[in-house]
Amino acid sequence: MENTLKGSEAMVRMLEAHGVRHIFGLCGDTTLPFYDAMYRLNHDITHVLTRDERSAGYMADAYSRVTGRAGICEGPSGGGATYIVPGLIEASESSYALLAITTDISVSSYGKYPLTELDQESLMRPLTKWNTVIKQADHIPRMVRTAFRAMTTGRSGAAHLGLPYDIQYDPVDADDIWADPHLQTYPAYRVAPEQDSVEAAVDAILSAKKPLIVCGGGVVIAGAMEPLQQLASRLDIAVASSISGQGSLADTHPNSLGVVGSNGGTDQTWEMMEAADLVVFMGCRAGSTTTSRWEAPKPGARVVHFDCDPMVIGANYPTEVGVVGDLLLSLNAVNKVLDDRQTERNGFGGAAAVADVKHRKFEIFNRLAQSSETPMRPERVIDAMMKVLPEDAVVLSDPGTSCPYYSAYYQQPKPGRYFITNRAHGALGYSLSAALGAWYGRPSSKIVALMGDGSFGFTCGELETVCRARAPITYIVFSNSNFGWIKASQFADTDARYYNVDFDRTDQAAIAAAYGVKSWRLEDPATLESVLKEAVEHDGPTLIDVVCQPLEEANAPVRRWMG
Repeated sequence: MENTLKGSEAMVRMLEAHGVRHIFGLCGDTTLPFYDAMYRLNHDITHVLTRDERSAGYMADAYSRVTGRAGICEGPSGGGATYIVPGLIEASESSYALLAITTDISVSSYGKYPLTELDQESLMRPLTKWNTVIKQADHIPRMVRTAFRAMTTGRSGAAHLGLPYDIQYDPVDADDIWADPHLQTYPAYRVAPEQDSVEAAVDAILSAKKPLIVCGGGVVIAGAMEPLQQLASRLDIAVASSISGQGSLADTHPNSLGVVGSNGGTDQTWEMMEAADLVVFMGCRAGSTTTSRWEAPKPGARVVHFDCDPMVIGANYPTEVGVVGDLLLSLNAVNKVLDDRQTERNGFGGAAAVADVKHRKFEIFNRLAQSSETPMRPERVIDAMMKVLPEDAVVLSDPGTSCPYYSAYYQQPKPGRYFITNRAHGALGYSLSAALGAWYGRPSSKIVALMGDGSFGFTCGELETVCRARAPITYIVFSNSNFGWIKASQFADTDARYYNVDFDRTDQAAIAAAYGVKSWRLEDPATLESVLKEAVEHDGPTLIDVVCQPLEEANAPVRRWMG
């Protein structure tokens, strides 16, 4: 047939048409035609071979977070499809655009008990914003367009496409290879809020005495940092964030309170959450962590909620005003209302209140960060990072030992996505592989990944991929030879009855060195800063294995352990 492509070729061309530049994935029998098309066709897509489909999903997730483009991962049928699931659910629940392509057994063999048969569509349905297994080759262009439209519009999220083996050989009309260029980045097709709701939100904010803005990840996803800063400065409102919302304001901004809630929040920052007479949730779902399991806002506190997804407004709190729309457009609209009204007032005193909270919080931190105790205090590691890392460094953390310390104390000098953690589902093993996706997405920035030794054990095999890519990523492992979060919870919740949370101490530096990573094992706090500086400046992958204080013995900024 003239002017036709094979199905596998059509898939490559459709990804290319949507501006895809990187794919992370792992080969399999059902992927052979797709890989052959990638090999034969002339295109600008780089395929990164991973060692685990989970890692491919995490790489694509972090790539999406730093680029504002859909991250693409792929894997084969059967086990490959099941292993890729964690990346899909994390991206979807965290509102980042990610496309997983899993090849499948032939349509012609469905129901015949072939090897690796799996109902991929049913598996992926609850994990994605949109998903299908393509049954005919001529549906490929339309289904790819639908996937990108679903991922990038409204509340962004994950999509899945199943690509059976036999249709990869079937013909597709080349004239159907086209894409909407608006869908190459997200948010695409932004929706503006209703003017009446914006006016009502402004009225509510101006009528408060102690308002507090609490930002989730939606502010950074929408690129709404600048109008948020304008609003915070002109009205002198304190701005807090969830862990996912870090970067909504620079941490060094005078109105930036920092993280609030049960993880990464401190008693000092929580004071302002409890004292607020009006809380403005902005691109934040008001979930269990940010509200410390809904301890605050207190009953009777007023709530204004901005979000692009109407489903989250009023889900957890009676809401006085809901503003549904893209956060960039919504915040611009709020600032325009204030401009039109020529609103002049002395403000809410947010910067002064924030300064007092930070002074008291960092008095405690600075004392602990200078400690020469061994095992090393995690505060000392965060302090060294603040002294050594460049201001545009991108830091990733697994949700274990490192995350609450970083979120509570690191002072990021720039707004935007400079911190990444998988807070939606908190799977261990995320940051080691996700860091490589972040590097491919933002190679001009220094990439640093933090994890516990428990997390390291999940995905350390991916260090081979990092070395093969020659990516100058610096890894910091907080080693305390246990699953620290659970052990600390057993200390707090079960009267220190520890059960099956400890494992043998391992030399992570030696493991990394075997893969070709320049590595150090540190026990002396006095050497930390100089070693970190050397690691950050090294032109290649590096790892520092820090023997550190166990969480159950520490002053971790996790509210239920501090009571």
